[in-house]
Amino acid sequence: MVPVVVPISAARWRSRSKQPLLIGSEIYRKSTYGPKHPLAIPRVSTTLDLIGALGWVDPGRTLDSPIASFAQLTRFHTADYIRALMAAEATQAVPAEVRARHHIGAYGNPVYAEIFRRPATSAGGVLLAAGLTAEGGIAHVPGGGTHHGRADRASGFCYVNDAVLGLLAWLDQGLTRVLYLDIDAHHGDGVQDAFAEDPRVFTFSIHEAGRWPFTGALEERAGGQARNIPVPQGLNDTEMDWLLHHAVLPLARQLRPQAIMLQCGADALEEDPLAKLSLSNNAYWAVVREVMQLAPRLIVLGGGGYNPWSVSRCWTGIWGVLNGLEPPGRLPPAAEAILRNLVFNRAAGRNPPEHWFTTLRDVPRPGPVRLEIRHLAEATLEGLPESAHGVA
Repeated sequence: MVPVVVPISAARWRSRSKQPLLIGSEIYRKSTYGPKHPLAIPRVSTTLDLIGALGWVDPGRTLDSPIASFAQLTRFHTADYIRALMAAEATQAVPAEVRARHHIGAYGNPVYAEIFRRPATSAGGVLLAAGLTAEGGIAHVPGGGTHHGRADRASGFCYVNDAVLGLLAWLDQGLTRVLYLDIDAHHGDGVQDAFAEDPRVFTFSIHEAGRWPFTGALEERAGGQARNIPVPQGLNDTEMDWLLHHAVLPLARQLRPQAIMLQCGADALEEDPLAKLSLSNNAYWAVVREVMQLAPRLIVLGGGGYNPWSVSRCWTGIWGVLNGLEPPGRLPPAAEAILRNLVFNRAAGRNPPEHWFTTLRDVPRPGPVRLEIRHLAEATLEGLPESAHGVA
């Protein structure tokens, strides 16, 4: 497979029109958290390969993610923690006191071969995106979205919080109204808490209620700088559309953000093994399609997602939406071959349905809008000026 990502210089990118750019890296292709870890699956590499197989690649708009520097990483993370990650990669071992202090090699955050370089590359990609959208534009960084990372410790499979670093980069450019929107099945706790005292960043998370990290309750508002919608199990496409038009878009229009960062963790899809929501990828694409019109700067990240077929098809389709491209009814043979060659050592991988190989778009998953969803949307807008309550 010819690598999708063809690096170009930042200077050359700035000389081009502000069409969407794609930032990736080959580091994800063979990197794994370990054979039994949920992130033992290829996600970013499969996404980049599918984009290439569909002919959706413009070499002039694809960039290779750099590795974030120590100075860039310590804009948010502590120096001791970053040094501990670097040491863990070099030695492939973690002393007991480091494990206890920084949660490296514990709590689902294993030591693996690229334990520093891979998250530093994710951060480098998001920082590159923030720099290249300084004057406007759109970037898709499927390797980003590690939204649980804390300043001094790993959390929830996230060693570096690339979203926080990217948001800080936008703030360093002088932006004062930034919206972080998170539709991962798990609450974006690390990002919310990082900006709880900063009125320049508003965080909005839609996630499964009662799911780890067990934060993000409806009434949790981080001093007024956050909104959280903890949705019940079985969230369907119609309900997500209701939340989009009765909560997300009204709030975003009221905030009038100068920039939006959208975390698209794909674990809210029905096929995901680590959550119990029931969205199709059509719901994700609808969110992207609407949100991309609301601010002059947009960075779309990846995040969670633990079924290689559902994640890669979803994130590939997001790139299509950003570029106004419709997926074919049936994938071309090269794209189908990529999907047929995936291996997934969970029950769903033993007998995958045929459409996981042959299509990009899921069959829509509509359903009734439960009263709880309507109440959640209404409560989200409480405390905002009346002008924010209109629907799209």
